[in-house]
Formats: sequence, C-alpha cells, structure tokens
Amino acid sequence: MALKEKIYKIKRRELSAERNIRDFLKKIQDDNIRINAVLHINPDAVEQARIVDEKIKNGCAGKLAGIGFIVKSNINVKGLICNCASRTLENYRATYDASVIKKLLKEDAIVLGMANMDEFAAGGSGESSAFGITKNPAAIDRIAGGSSSGSAASVAAGFCDFALGSDTGGSIRNPASHCGVIGLKPSYGAVSRYGLIDLSMSLDVIGPLANSVEDCELIFDIIKGKDERDAVSMEWIANNDSTNHQVVIGIPEIGANKEKASSFSYENEEIWELVKQKVKLVANKNKWKIEECRLKHLDLGIQTYYPINYVEFFSGTRKFDGRKYGYKIEDSCGEEVLRRILGGREISKAEFAGKYYRRALKAKKIIEKEFEEAFEKYEVLAMPTVPRLPHKFGEQISIEDMYNYDTLTVLANLAEIPGISVPCGKINGIPVGLQILAKKGADNFLLEVAKRFE
Repeated sequence: MALKEKIYKIKRRELSAERNIRDFLKKIQDDNIRINAVLHINPDAVEQARIVDEKIKNGCAGKLAGIGFIVKSNINVKGLICNCASRTLENYRATYDASVIKKLLKEDAIVLGMANMDEFAAGGSGESSAFGITKNPAAIDRIAGGSSSGSAASVAAGFCDFALGSDTGGSIRNPASHCGVIGLKPSYGAVSRYGLIDLSMSLDVIGPLANSVEDCELIFDIIKGKDERDAVSMEWIANNDSTNHQVVIGIPEIGANKEKASSFSYENEEIWELVKQKVKLVANKNKWKIEECRLKHLDLGIQTYYPINYVEFFSGTRKFDGRKYGYKIEDSCGEEVLRRILGGREISKAEFAGKYYRRALKAKKIIEKEFEEAFEKYEVLAMPTVPRLPHKFGEQISIEDMYNYDTLTVLANLAEIPGISVPCGKINGIPVGLQILAKKGADNFLLEVAKRFE
C-alpha cells in the first residue's frame, strides 16, 4: 500500500496507528531471526502510536501520522542504541535526535527500531556488521548489499513503511538494487547530516528507502532543507523542471562498448542489456530521446573515492578513544574498519603532507566538472546501479572486487548530485537496479523521471 493511501486510511480511522505499528512489530518478531535486518526495537513504539491515534481523534496529527520506519544504526534516535553495528559502541544510547528524526517525529511518524548495517558504514555487502550478516529477502542466499543493508532488507521484508539510510559511495542505492526496492541518494547538502555518525564528511548524505518512488518523494520533501547545525545544508528552492517535454537520457558508452571501458568494471553484460532495454522501453513510451554519452573520467571514481574516504574516516574515528563512550576503536572494530583506519593514517602521515588526499580532491573536482558539462546536454544519465549481481554467502570475494560494487555509485557522491536506484527486472530471480542521475539540486525532477521507470 502506498504511503499516501495508508496515511489517508489512518487519518480516516479505518486503520489505527497502533494496529499499523503492532503489525510491523509482529512481522519483525516472526521474520527478523531469519533476515537479521533489525538490531533493536523501539520499546515505546506502541505507546507512541496510541498518542498519534489520540492526535488523529483531535484533528491535529502530522503528515505521516502512524507511519512506521526503521533507522540505520548510525543515525541518532534519542534513547535508542546507536551502535553503528560495532562492538566499539555496542551499548551506546543516543542522547539526542538527528535533525532528520526530529522532522519525521514532528509529522508523527514512529520509529520502529534500528537497522543492521556494515560496521561504521564501512562496507558494501552487509557482511561486516559485528552482530551478524544481513540476508537479502529477495534472494535469501545472497548479500543484501551495503552499507545500509538492514534498511533495504527491512523495506523488502515488509518490516516498515520506509527506512532511512546513509549514502557515502552508494550505501543506499547498492542495497536497494540488490533487494529490489527504491533508494534515493539526495544532492549533497539537501538533507541535514546533523546526528549522523559520519563515514566521510565530504560525501555523506542521508536518504530514504521505500517501496515506491512516490513514497521516497514524500519522505524527501519532509527531511530536506537548511539546518543551522549543518554548515553544508542548503535552502531548498523547488526545481520547476518537468518531464512534459522530450527528456534526453544519456547512457555512458561503456554500457554499449566493452572495448572503451578502460579499467572500468564491466562485470555483467546481462545487467547492462537489461538496463538498456528498460531505458529504451521508457523512452519510447514517453517519446524521450536516448544518446550515448562520453564521460572520460568515470574510471577514476573508485581511485578518487577511497583516498578521501580513508582519510576522512580516520579523522572522524579519533573521537572513539574509549574515554568518553564506548571502547577504543582499534581494539574493538572489525577487519574492514581497521583497514580504513590504518589506510587513512598512512595517507595522512606528515611525510606525505596530505599529497594523496589533495590529489583525490582535485580528481573529485574534475569529476564534478565533467558531470556539470554532461547535464548541459542530457537531463538525466542512466546506468546500472551495481555492475554485478550480489554474491552468495561464503563466496570468496577479493577486496578489489568488493570495492568495485560501488564503481557506478561513487560517481554521484563525488559529483554531489542526486541519484536513485529503481528496480529494473531480475536475472535468475535476482533483482537488478537501474540508477538514474540528475544535476545537483534537481532532486524533485529526478524523482519525476524515476516514476516513469517504475
């Protein structure tokens, strides 16, 4: 059921907020042991739903009255354990609400619980959590993707009306693709990051995962906007672009010509073919135009992303020294988190004088500029969300292959543009996501385009 329809039913008292929340909690109780998407339940959820029902009776309920959502465990919800799926913060209870949580609670949405994730958001498979692997409800023997694994799996499993995740290099879109749901990564600065335990401050964005583009749009319109507690957040000016004209869709030529792929990851030609067929179908139906586009620096994405990620993550984790809260991170974290800490420490050494970090930031500017120029010719770009299918549990994956899951998603974070993953079809019963990108600030236009792909 679409969010707008459910909210309408709740406000008409055809469905109580309490019933909605109890149904989700029962579903989590019955099925989470198999999927491991939710780490902690909000013990006050039912009581909070009763309060919302009273507000509905009195005619003063918010826009999301009685809707239940799951929160990635790196976003602070006051009173709930926010442990980033790490032993480092195993018993840490948030002392305040993140800005996005405040906005959602103000509209009478109800937090159901905290989602599993890759530890400190450092991962792309959902396997690095200290509290067990998140399984993919759409393909139970395969990874759910990451790092917002529990958020995507919760939506796919029917544990919530929507979920919140964070996206640093694809961490919303990657699991959305693998689990067959919608995942929106807004423009950098469109949504306040205050209350997010960051992975990489130059790249992090909070966004929604849901069962439809319209549901994501509804949540985005509530959480977006300027926040005085986040210096990079921006005032939101509605973009008046519409899809009523002939939209020109650019498809990177790597998807059509393997020889031009350079070092770019080109793992699964079936995925590219499925994406191109979907784009062609939608373009023909809407009388839109498709063109191949040449983006020279796409293969720099991973090489640019990880030096920035490593250095900023290393810097951000210096507060986890075991003194104020939790344990010292180096003594309590998992392998991938330690790899990024040690890598960031090495790159940050005095003898390098920040050379590699500065070079990565220069490359980021080059990628930003290239996308700016591309969006002068194309309204949107379309490509696979992930260039390969999710691997099976126990399958041996190299670190390089694991990082290459994000080959096509890191681009939006580096260019600071919005991106969305929508289901495109299945290969051998496994969901495949189609990623659509638009220029910075054109998030609502992107959502309008994405609706045509559903």
